[in-house]
Order: sequence, then C-alpha cells, then structure tokens
Amino acid sequence: MKKQLLFVIDSLDCAGAEKSLVTLLSLLDYTKHSVDLMLFGHGGELEELLPTEVKILKPLKYTEFAALDIKKAIKDSIKGVDFKMLSSRMKYSIGIRKKKYSNAQKARVFWQSVSNVIEKNSKEYDFAISYAQGIPTFYVAEKVRAKKKFAWVNVSYRLDKVEKDFQKKYYDEYNKIVAVSDTTKEIFLETFPAYSKKVEVIYDINNPEFIIKMADFGQGYKDNFDGIRILTIGRLAHQKGYDLALEACKKLKEKGIKFRWYALGKGPLIKEIEEKIIENNLSDHFVLLGVKSNPYPYIKNADIYVQTSRFEGFGIAIAEARMLNVPVVTTRFDAVYSQMIEGKNGLVVDMSSKAVYDGILKMINEIELRESIVDYLRVEKKGNIEEVEKFYNLIS
Repeated sequence: MKKQLLFVIDSLDCAGAEKSLVTLLSLLDYTKHSVDLMLFGHGGELEELLPTEVKILKPLKYTEFAALDIKKAIKDSIKGVDFKMLSSRMKYSIGIRKKKYSNAQKARVFWQSVSNVIEKNSKEYDFAISYAQGIPTFYVAEKVRAKKKFAWVNVSYRLDKVEKDFQKKYYDEYNKIVAVSDTTKEIFLETFPAYSKKVEVIYDINNPEFIIKMADFGQGYKDNFDGIRILTIGRLAHQKGYDLALEACKKLKEKGIKFRWYALGKGPLIKEIEEKIIENNLSDHFVLLGVKSNPYPYIKNADIYVQTSRFEGFGIAIAEARMLNVPVVTTRFDAVYSQMIEGKNGLVVDMSSKAVYDGILKMINEIELRESIVDYLRVEKKGNIEEVEKFYNLIS
C-alpha cells in the first residue's frame, strides 16, 4: 500500500523553496508514495519540471474566484445570489491597503479574511506537509485531515506578538516543524521556544546532477556583452536587498568598470526598481530579465554571483552558483555560514551597498583570489541529496 502524501505551497514560481520542493519530489520513490500537490497560485514556471507522478489538485474555488476581474466577480456573485466570496475578497483587499504589511502580516490578514470560504480537502492522507510558512501552514492545519502533519519553515524571520499569537494555534496542530538550516531553527525557536522538541533540520535539497544538466540545456544571455557579467537571483522584494544592489551598481559604473548586472526574478518592487534604474542612468548596467524556468545557463555563464539578501532561510541560489563553480559575493545574512566559507568559496560582506561594491571590486580586480575560489568550488562537495533520507525518516 502506497503512503498518501499531500504537499502544500503557495505556487511553483521560480524561487528557493519552490525549487527545493521540486527537487525533493524528483527524488521520491513513487512505487511507495502517492503524492498530491496543492497550490494557491497556478501556472508557475517550475510546474513543468514536476515528475509526472505528482498530481496537482484542482484550484480552490476561492482561488478561481480571486482570479476573476472585479466586475465579473461582482456579476457572478449577484447571479448566484452568494456574496460570501465577494465579501471575503473585499475584506482582504481593504485590509491590506491600511498600511505596508510584512509577508507574515499579509498571510494573517488573508487567512482572517477568506478562510471561512475556503473548502476543506475531502481526502485523508498519511502525511500532510505545508512546504512554506504562512498560508500553506494555516491551510494544512485547518483544512486537511492527516495522520501526521509537518510544517516547513524556510525563511529566517522574527515575529511580533500579534503574529506569534496568531500563528501559534496553527503550529500546535503539527507533529513536527522542519527548519531548512540550523540558523532558521534557532530564529524560529526565539519566537516559539515551546516547540524545541518538535523542531528538526532538513536542509533545502540540491541535486547537482540535475542542475549541471539543466545548465547545458536551453538559452542564457543573448546580448553578446563581453565585459564582467554579474548575476543576482531573487524575488523583487525588500528581503532581497535590491536597493543595496542598485547602489553598488551605481558605484561600479562611477568606477568605470566594464560590467553588466543581471537580475532574475519578479515581485512587488518591480516598478520601484525600474524607476531607480532610469533615475540613476543604469539601463545599460542593471538588466531585469524577469523569471526563467531554467535559470542555470545564466548562472553558469556569469562571472560573479551576488546575493544582497537581508535574510534567508538557507540561500538556495548561492548553493546553485557554487555547484556551477561561479564565485559568490554575499551579504552576511543569518544563515549564510551554513554554506559559505569566507575567502574559500566566495566573499561574505557587511549588509551595505559599499561593502557589496567593495566585495565585487575585490573579486574583479584580484584575479588570483577569483581563480583560487573557482579552484576550491571545483572540488568542494556538491549538493546534498542525502537530505532526502531525513525526509524518509520523517515519514517512516
């Protein structure tokens, strides 16, 4: 009898937790496991990389309703004489306009607004896994029946009392809480010390064979640029520190360096970043590439990979750059030393635009340093597919 598993995540857009989940699913033994996948957002770039054995569940009724333009949503509500979903949608829309919310706050307001119109999953599973904090965690806790429930925490973030009190009642429903790094575990337990016996660590899984194969497949840069290529991957959001990147980019331009800095990602700050690029005359130097389902040719053909994050649970894009032997310059976020060795596989710098600039300049100018880092990357351990054994132990 196959074990029945349910995974829940916001979407399969091209981001760290999402890539980790796709990698985990690609390694599972489907002769022993049957997997359903619940998404709150459909059409993400990584969906095409899922194993064929994974069944994507049909969208929730509210997800389909929320995707309608407001005029059609109102018309359908009047026609069906059912205003519950419209009321919930308006409540959430008004709720998040009040002030600038963090991701944790947005998730709370969303769930408080719409959970009453989100249907329960009718199936009973052996194991139900929320593979991200926030909405997936609330959904699995409240709307899913399973013999055991596991919650992944893949961002190192701290919660105020309101968010802590709200989230605690959902984490109480879980048998285990899985952090993706030791630092993520420590930070989570700062907020929820009572869960110390409930939390364990399973690192985001990286499969080097898959990444190396994908790096040789598909297209990368098309601009024939012959200077230094710098690459950053990450959602266009405050967490990823694009303000630091743009300031560092401006300094590099003023220094007269022949470079081009590319960014792969999408997110809420796209208009603000585009305006900053134009305002600082960086259109030829800072290039937004959007999202690519296969970012690996871009990583492989970059000269330097730069991460300007303020916080990360693990930093999966850094791990991917390391697997493709690309030297890294990264800010000193909480979990950075779970994979970085200063001066060996890259440079770890302070969380400021000047420090990022200095690190990049050092990597460009000190050729022997860059070559020694590349030499180290070629021989260091690649990937961590052995982490899948920890997952099997979890569901044994």
